[in-house]
Amino acid sequence: MSAVTAAPPLASAPAARGGTTLTGTWSLVRFILRRDRVRLLVWSLAIPALYLASLGEYTAMADDPEGMQARAALVQTPAMVSMTGPGYGTDDYTVGAAVSNELVLWMVLALAVMSILQVVRHTRAEEESSRSELVRAAAVGRHAPVVAALVVVLLVNVVVAALSSAVLVGAGLEAVDSVAMSLGVAMSAMTFGAIALVASQVTEHSRGATGLSMAALGAAFTLRTIGDMQEQHGSWVSWLSPIAWAQQMRAYVDLRWWPAALGAVVIVVLLFVASTLASRRDFGAGLVPDRPGRADALPSLRTPAALVWLQQRMALLWTALGLAFMWFATGTIVNQVGAMTESLANNPVYASVLGSGEVTKAFVGIIVLYAALGAAAYGIVAALRAKTEEDAGRAEYALATPVSRARWLGANLGVTSAGTVVVLVTGVLALAGGAAVAGTEDVTFGEVTEAGLLFLPALAVFVGLAAALFAWIPKATSLVWLLLEYTIVVALFADLFHLPDWARRISPFWWVPDPLTAGVDWVHVGGLCAVALVLFVLAFAGFRRRDVATK
Repeated sequence: MSAVTAAPPLASAPAARGGTTLTGTWSLVRFILRRDRVRLLVWSLAIPALYLASLGEYTAMADDPEGMQARAALVQTPAMVSMTGPGYGTDDYTVGAAVSNELVLWMVLALAVMSILQVVRHTRAEEESSRSELVRAAAVGRHAPVVAALVVVLLVNVVVAALSSAVLVGAGLEAVDSVAMSLGVAMSAMTFGAIALVASQVTEHSRGATGLSMAALGAAFTLRTIGDMQEQHGSWVSWLSPIAWAQQMRAYVDLRWWPAALGAVVIVVLLFVASTLASRRDFGAGLVPDRPGRADALPSLRTPAALVWLQQRMALLWTALGLAFMWFATGTIVNQVGAMTESLANNPVYASVLGSGEVTKAFVGIIVLYAALGAAAYGIVAALRAKTEEDAGRAEYALATPVSRARWLGANLGVTSAGTVVVLVTGVLALAGGAAVAGTEDVTFGEVTEAGLLFLPALAVFVGLAAALFAWIPKATSLVWLLLEYTIVVALFADLFHLPDWARRISPFWWVPDPLTAGVDWVHVGGLCAVALVLFVLAFAGFRRRDVATK
């Protein structure tokens, strides 16, 4: 006679084991920190490094009252109000006022992007890949993954605020104002992280959640721009944007803490909304369901390129439209740049940034550079979608069909390259169109367009480098982001930092000619094309030789 021993029941629900909906939160926090340690380290160091780099310029002008007042005159022009903020303390412009007026906007944008990407990566993207379902099958509460993602984003923003405050205080700025400004930036960035959490409940796909969140960030930037240009120090429209809340703290001029409370209240409200929405949807699904597709695919959709296009089209649409709107708005105020004083144009600090040519053309050249940087960022993100497909195991399925590796990678790079061109061209045409609508005579539509198109070979270098790193060293793809950050420093501050020629040549954008203020060196253009071609060839060769990661 044999006895059958019953297996113990599986206690899949934490409540059955005496747990709560937050059981396992700190284990997930440690897991996320370990998984994203390199990514988070780069973000944590990049923002303080930007403060440090900019402080070198500001402190160099601290002993030049005329130079500082010339800078204050620049900050008050409509062109710079749209690109920086409302401008406080311009009557007696100090280093602290310069930091607060000119850097807060860009620090909020950078940290907001980080917060959006991190929240979507560890919430909606995890559900979409089914990894979150496996995690929740263990001793993990229902809300633990979401809370863990938010805790990590909060920790990173706090660390960045602490390091930024240390850098600012180390440069001799007031400690209280430094801490207040850094916390205000972190609070605004966290607001967009909470927006991303709400978006993750609405849409079923991570690309849609990221697109909605980025659209909200673009709308906030636009509202802040419109509000700040309507009235000195900002109008009521400015207060509709979380970006303005950090700027309205008026650090180093007339510090006030209460605008930061707006961010705290909005974050709490958004978290409540996200929690309510999450309880009303099925796990893995969004509140807005996908439209049912055709039973059979059209012949035009039965190719790898068609699949990549379906994956990237919405991100391309919102990126191109958002940036084009921003550059069009900037173009409409180009004709006001000529009103700057001669002392500003002749100031050596601004001469190093704007160049020795006409101020209007030099300013347009900088905006074209910004448009190219935006296109480069899009190109990198789109190119690394191939790595996302491989990590998720979908590349393995595609390559198991009669699709060669070269065709699959070529489809990804082809759609990515075309999308990058679209983002650049629409942005440049919008800038030129805005300048034309405003009646600008110092620069023509054709000149602006030519200046933008000359960046295409350099953009191909960024896309090619991302592809080559993915093909040969997938774990090192973050290096392409370091190159983009270095390119920004070289493009804007190479002369201020007295960088040697060899250091400047590392940046692909250094080789791009500027037809607005100088001639076109076609040798440099051809060199960039050759480098891009070599990188693409290396990408195809490397991807054919290495193993494809399986899920």
